[in-house]
Amino acid sequence: MLLLRPAALVTPMRAAAAAAAPRPGAGMGGGILRGRDPPGFLRIPSLSSAPPQPVVAAKEPFPVELKAGKKYAWCACGHSRSQPFCDGAHKKAAPGISPLRFTPQEDKTAWLCGCKRTRSPPYCDGTHKEEAVQSTRLPPRP
Repeated sequence: MLLLRPAALVTPMRAAAAAAAPRPGAGMGGGILRGRDPPGFLRIPSLSSAPPQPVVAAKEPFPVELKAGKKYAWCACGHSRSQPFCDGAHKKAAPGISPLRFTPQEDKTAWLCGCKRTRSPPYCDGTHKEEAVQSTRLPPRP
């Protein structure tokens, strides 16, 4: 059996810490090391914190008159009280989800997704017809 002295463990631990250290430009929350951890301590991030998922705001799309050149922010989280547009509710209710900003090239009537499951956001693709969406309980609206 191979016994390593504590000093022999320092180099591999420092190498692991250096590999896990945040890199410039890696973004917020990219670091694994904490300033208050003892030297040689490597903190492994939790795998249980899944990114926030959008909630179904409506089981059908919203018909909207879009104006060419106007900027819109489509609610992607489902928490906005101004559906289908963003009112900033994601900042507290779903901080990992941002609205989809878009500017139409022409005036038109569009069907904007209300279930937030579309594969062609912000436009409805019929996903709301699936059982997973239709069986979802809608959040209470004031």
